[in-house]
Amino acid sequence: MAAAVGGSYGHAMELNDRVVVVTGGGSGIGEALARASADAGARHVVVVDLDGGEAERVATDIGGTPEALNVADESAIRSLVTRTEDAHGPIDVFCSNAGFVTMGGLEESNETIDSMWDVHVMSHIYAARAVVPSMIARGEGYLLNTASAAGLLTQIGSLAYAVTKHAAVALAEWLAVTHHHQGIRVSVLCPQAVRTNIMANSPDRDRRGDDLGSSSAAADGVLEADHVARLCLEAMAEERFWVLPHPEVAEYVKRKADDVDRWLAGMRRFQSALYPDGPLPGDAMAPRELS
Repeated sequence: MAAAVGGSYGHAMELNDRVVVVTGGGSGIGEALARASADAGARHVVVVDLDGGEAERVATDIGGTPEALNVADESAIRSLVTRTEDAHGPIDVFCSNAGFVTMGGLEESNETIDSMWDVHVMSHIYAARAVVPSMIARGEGYLLNTASAAGLLTQIGSLAYAVTKHAAVALAEWLAVTHHHQGIRVSVLCPQAVRTNIMANSPDRDRRGDDLGSSSAAADGVLEADHVARLCLEAMAEERFWVLPHPEVAEYVKRKADDVDRWLAGMRRFQSALYPDGPLPGDAMAPRELS
């Protein structure tokens, strides 16, 4: 199964007999990735989630190992990797998938923005730091990082989500460029709306209700998580960088690149259509008349 240093998986990166780690694996896309990996013949799947009970539920179903931890804790990620390697051998595939969403603009607190940065960006860096050296030593390894279509376009109503998902895409690009010659392969998942519990798990749920910007992401339909997971495995088998479950996203990116001013104007019209009655997240920064 091993590839020579600087080689590739021969455009057939199969998960059979591989050790796979999935963060955010207790629900949604992460759960679907864990199950799909097991179904594809992975030797062992480690299911990581902040919710230990959900990690255990999924791991029990697929014969994997549950791990309850916060992906924003680098020492916890390093310990996870060490435990996994000691028990099951080198990690072949690390799916850095954990994430959450909030709504807010410039008025959002630094604490909230920092928290999202840690989960959406630093956790990917922590994972890469922990597994890439051993992957380089073996001459192969795969990183699947979950970002969002918001990382290629934007997220109406959420400054923190748009910024951190852009950074997640940039990090994946950097990893794909920097370590390709050492046998490391990278794919970045950039979906629009997927049927998960990301809204229910949002820290904004109590103060903003159920509508956490989902209408903007759902414009091209809401996909099932197991479908998205299958597309991820197909992309990895072909060593494709972008995983775009909503194919419309590729066209939007082209339009943005061709004429960014026209694209911005279109996004402003879309925003107005989504929120005709306001208020928009971010309106808290607007001046108020004194009464």
